[in-house]
Amino acid sequence: MTESFQLTRNPRAPIALMTCESGRTFAEGVAEHLDMPLLPVKEIWFACGEGKLEIEANVRGHDLYIFQTMVGKQDDRSIYDRFIMLLHAVEAAALADAQYITAVTPYYPGARQDKRKGRIREGISASLFARMLQSAGADRVVTVEIHNDSIAGMFNPSQTHLENIFLTKQFVPWLKHQGLTGDVVVSPDVGYLENARIYAEELSADLAALSKERDYSQPNTVFRSTLIGDVDQKNVLLVDDIIDTAGSVVAAIESLKEQGAKNITVACVHPVFSNPAWERLQALYDRSKAEGWEFKVVGTTAITHWDTPHWYFEFKIEKLVSAVLEKINLRGSVTGVQNHRD
Repeated sequence: MTESFQLTRNPRAPIALMTCESGRTFAEGVAEHLDMPLLPVKEIWFACGEGKLEIEANVRGHDLYIFQTMVGKQDDRSIYDRFIMLLHAVEAAALADAQYITAVTPYYPGARQDKRKGRIREGISASLFARMLQSAGADRVVTVEIHNDSIAGMFNPSQTHLENIFLTKQFVPWLKHQGLTGDVVVSPDVGYLENARIYAEELSADLAALSKERDYSQPNTVFRSTLIGDVDQKNVLLVDDIIDTAGSVVAAIESLKEQGAKNITVACVHPVFSNPAWERLQALYDRSKAEGWEFKVVGTTAITHWDTPHWYFEFKIEKLVSAVLEKINLRGSVTGVQNHRD
């Protein structure tokens, strides 16, 4: 039976925000929406490569949210440097007696290493990172559109919860308003098909998928994509959660053009864009101009890029993340925030 009343909700503890340096740009955007300052911290890196983080404010008894951005070109730190600094920050908060500690990392590290994929002599990094965050003292981890929902089960729920923010209900209307859609929504592989189906239903578009064949002995390598569906003489919206080196995008677009697709827009939640992604995407744009069709790329601010080309469009997610954090603090409904349409 659905409840027909709303309970008065009080904050579970005074809310506070702080950030590691690599996450500052995103954290400042969220803090602006919450109309709150970021706590002063000192991030220190020693000559030998070790680091530590000092919190320069009293956080005892607070509901503390710690931001870190794992990938991007904002500095020269590696994903491992940034993750370890997040662990330092979480432990510092635990030792400073924060009542609740939430790590906010839009791109969850190791999310694509969630299983062994047939090879037995390798670790499962998604689980390793979960255990490390848990051991450092994180009560909750907030991330965005995680690669595999089952990663939530890698945390011990009696210690740490994973809060996975879904963007679709707000991302799709924005794509439609910006004219960044298509007659058919295409998933780059069968694993993302159910997500692509949501896009297609929201846009009243057709649905197709590519069967992607990889050589797992060579990272980021796709050697064949087979289309399931019809894109002939149709505009295509190709959707994915992560674009890394854009090798999959190149292979997908080659298959789509061979099958008669017209204009193509590529949209992703996490525009990682490791080398040589930008070069590959620019080459696709140059090809589209030469051949007389349109090519556009859309990413979210889960990963921020600077000095982007005119064919790249950015969907800002800081407002949604700020609303989620506010609901967590007030013990409210996160699902209601995610389903809200601006």
